[in-house]
Amino acid sequence: MPLDERLFRHEAGRMVAALTRLLGVHNLALAEDVVQEAFCRAADVWKFRGVPDNPPAWLMATAKNCALDALRRERTARTFAPELGRHLQSEWTLAPVVEEFFAAEAIKDDLLRMMFACCHPRLPEAGQVALILHILCGFSVGEVAAALMSGRDAVEKRLTRAKQVLAGSKGLFDVGNATDFAARLPAVRRALYLLFSEGYHSASPERAVRAELCREAMRLTALLIDHPRGRTPATYALAALMSFNAARLPTRTDASGDLVPLYDQDRSRWDRGLIDEGLRLLTLAAVGSDVTSYHLEAAVAAAHARAATPRDTDWTQIVWLYDMLMAIRPGPVIALNRAIAVAEKDGPERGLAAIRAIHRPDRLARYPFFPAALGELELRRGDRSAAARHFRAALALARSPAERRHYQRRIKACDDDAARAARAGEARSAVIG
Repeated sequence: MPLDERLFRHEAGRMVAALTRLLGVHNLALAEDVVQEAFCRAADVWKFRGVPDNPPAWLMATAKNCALDALRRERTARTFAPELGRHLQSEWTLAPVVEEFFAAEAIKDDLLRMMFACCHPRLPEAGQVALILHILCGFSVGEVAAALMSGRDAVEKRLTRAKQVLAGSKGLFDVGNATDFAARLPAVRRALYLLFSEGYHSASPERAVRAELCREAMRLTALLIDHPRGRTPATYALAALMSFNAARLPTRTDASGDLVPLYDQDRSRWDRGLIDEGLRLLTLAAVGSDVTSYHLEAAVAAAHARAATPRDTDWTQIVWLYDMLMAIRPGPVIALNRAIAVAEKDGPERGLAAIRAIHRPDRLARYPFFPAALGELELRRGDRSAAARHFRAALALARSPAERRHYQRRIKACDDDAARAARAGEARSAVIG
C-alpha cells in the first residue's frame, strides 16, 4: 500500500469521528462526504506542490476548512448535534467550535466514542467489524468486502443497515457513562479480536496475511488501553495476544507470499520488541481473579514465543491452557487446536483420537484447517494415502491462492513419499527374488 494511502486511511477515522460528534451521528453521511472532499483537495494540491512537511496536520487543517464550508452550506437545511446547534448557527462562534472539535485530545476521545458506537448492541458482530473497518480504518466498501470475504453488495447492505442503526442513536457514544461503557466493552474487544484475526489468517485472494488489518486492530486496542475504563485485565490480555502474534508476521509467509508453517519459521526473525511488549502486557493482565479467553490465548502465544526452537515448546503447558480454554469457551476450533497440541505432546495417534472426540465436527465442515490437521497427523503416522485424501479435502476448501499452493505442496509430498516407498519395495523384491 502506498504511504499516502496508509496516511489517508489513518487520518480518515480521526476526521470522521470528530465530524460525527460535531455534526451529529444522524449526519454521518455528511461527515464522510466532508472527509472525501478534504482528501480530494489534498490529492489535487499535493500533485502539483508535493507532499507537505507535516501531511497529517495539512489534512486536518483542510478537513476543518471543508467542515466550515459544509456547515455554512448546510446549516439552514439541517439540524446538527442538539447541544451545538446554536453555536453552529452563528458565524461568530462557528469557527471556534470547529477548532475546538479538531483539537488533538478531542479527536482521540472521539475515536473511542466512534469505536463504541460501531459496536452497537443491535448490530451483529460482522456489522460491527465492517463499520470499524469502514469508518475508523478508512476502508472502502470493496476493501471491506475483500477483508471479510463477502460480496460487495452484501457488505454495502450491511453497512447501510449499520449506519441506519447509528443514525437512530441520540448521539455519539458517551464514554463518560461508566455503566454503558462496561456493558459495551466486551463487544468492542471482540470486534478488535476479529479484526486482528482476519489480518492474521486472511482469506483475501491476494494475500494470505493482511498485516495492515493487524496494525489497525493494534492501534485501536492501544487507544482502548489509553482510556481508564478500557484499561482492564482482559484488554491488556487482548493486546498481549496481538503483540505475540504480530511478532511472527514477518515469517508467516515467504518471499513468494506462500504460507510458512510454525515449525519452519525462522525464529531469529521474530520481532523481539513485540514479544517483550507482549510479556509486559500479559503481566499487567494478571490482576484480579478473572481469567478470560484472551488471557489463555495470550498464554499459548507466549509459550510459542518463549521457545527458541520448535522442540523447546512446552506442549504440556499448552494442552493444559487449551483444557482451560475449552472449559470457559468451548468450541470446535479450540478443540481442534487442542487436539494438535495433544499430538505434539503425545504423538499422532493420540492427536487423531482427540480430533475424533470433537463434539459436533460438522461445524468444521467448511474449515480448511480441519482436514489439513488430519492430513498432517496421518502423514506423521505413515499413512500417506489417507494424508493425501485429507489434504485434497483441504485444497477444495482453501480460501486463498496461498492456502491452495500450500495444500498442493503437501499432496505432492505425500505422492513423492508413496512413490519412493513403492520403488524401495520393488528393489527389495528384486533382491529377494
